[in-house]
Amino acid sequence: MTYRVVVIGGGPGGYVAAIRAAQMGAKVALVEQDEVGGTCLNRGCIPTKALVEGAATLHKIRRAAEFGIRLGEVTVNYAKLVERKDAVVKKLVAGVQYLLKKNKVDCLRGTAKLAGPGKVAVYLPEGGTMELVAENIILATGTRPAILETLGYDGHRVVTSNEALAWQTVPPSLLIIGGGVVGCEFACIFAEMGSQVTIAEAMPGILPMADRDVARLLQTLLKRRGINIKTGVKITGVEKSGNLVTALLEGGETLQADKILISVGRVMNTEGLGLEEAGVRLGQRGEVPVNEYLATEVPGIYAVGDITGKAQLAHLASAQALVAVDNILGQPRAMKYDLVPNCIFTAPEVAGVGLTVQQCEEKGIKPKVGKFPFMASGKAAAMGETDGFVKILADPATDKVLGVHIIGPHATDLIAEAALAMELGATVGQISRVIHAHPTLAESFLEAAEAVHGRAIHI
Repeated sequence: MTYRVVVIGGGPGGYVAAIRAAQMGAKVALVEQDEVGGTCLNRGCIPTKALVEGAATLHKIRRAAEFGIRLGEVTVNYAKLVERKDAVVKKLVAGVQYLLKKNKVDCLRGTAKLAGPGKVAVYLPEGGTMELVAENIILATGTRPAILETLGYDGHRVVTSNEALAWQTVPPSLLIIGGGVVGCEFACIFAEMGSQVTIAEAMPGILPMADRDVARLLQTLLKRRGINIKTGVKITGVEKSGNLVTALLEGGETLQADKILISVGRVMNTEGLGLEEAGVRLGQRGEVPVNEYLATEVPGIYAVGDITGKAQLAHLASAQALVAVDNILGQPRAMKYDLVPNCIFTAPEVAGVGLTVQQCEEKGIKPKVGKFPFMASGKAAAMGETDGFVKILADPATDKVLGVHIIGPHATDLIAEAALAMELGATVGQISRVIHAHPTLAESFLEAAEAVHGRAIHI
């Protein structure tokens, strides 16, 4: 079994690499020990967004009276919502399987290990081993939730996102340890479903990687929705008594809940791959270092996705996959990381691309800032979703956009225009001359651009 490319891992990095390589005429094998689609499709992006949509629908229904619509008592069948989530995942997994088959990728179920130069051993679930000969190998094994035994993880009362996605009922109270992306998204889901949610974050504020103004506003809005947020706290241990769990904070304070969700990062899936034996060096966090072409230090071995130590985003993994395949198949190009959009599906949504104010300060740049509130948007007012703003950071010397940060309705969709403008090197002046349809949320991007130069019409 000889292949031009063997891909280990079938997530958004792995399956995209396999399909693109096959499209370019290569003979390709994909090895996956679980379901194709990886964490994103099976235990991350898609299942959480299915639950987010359920929470958003419930929120709209509860506000129906504002729109002149009278409803009776609203109840939630959470098990049914989970059933729908599972159906969405199942359908999309089947879609990826179809695409792999359509492109004639040989898909092997099993656990892969590097078995010498250009060789991959596949340990089959039914027993036995298959050896693949590969001219090139792409590692795309992703990450898994960090499990901290010191926090009492047991998979039942103290869980990670994997177990939380399988819950059939909503816990009356939930303590989320970690106020990053995953923690904030789950907080919004379960708070809307009726759980009393508390977020405990060690940093001074939630979403420490986000634009400062965005993170501050989101924290205010989450508190307004009834989510208790405690920042700058350190949890020293967890005690279990009866059906309740108690988190012990440094200083003597305690936080009690029915369930605890640990959301403090993820661990690289690099063990058991035979990397050390193959000469593939690991970084301090267990990541696989790669150069700008996604190649490791070992000729013929590439890596994409979470295990490269870059931002843990499905769309970044897919982008890396396409670059890696181009380099393998003779169309060399370098990977760029400066314009990777970040999307957070909280309520309201958060999105950003490019530099934040904090990063500008670190670089010694004092950007010109244009900000437009959704409160001044006609479309947002019609929707009844006026919380948030669009913020543009511009280079005072060149007028080019340095970063765009959005919190508000459909922020995760609106950020695409900003990413395209920045990729094409557009200036704020050029954006201002683009006619945006009315009434749309996208007009807020135009108005923010005009605001950079003090020329916004509607504020």
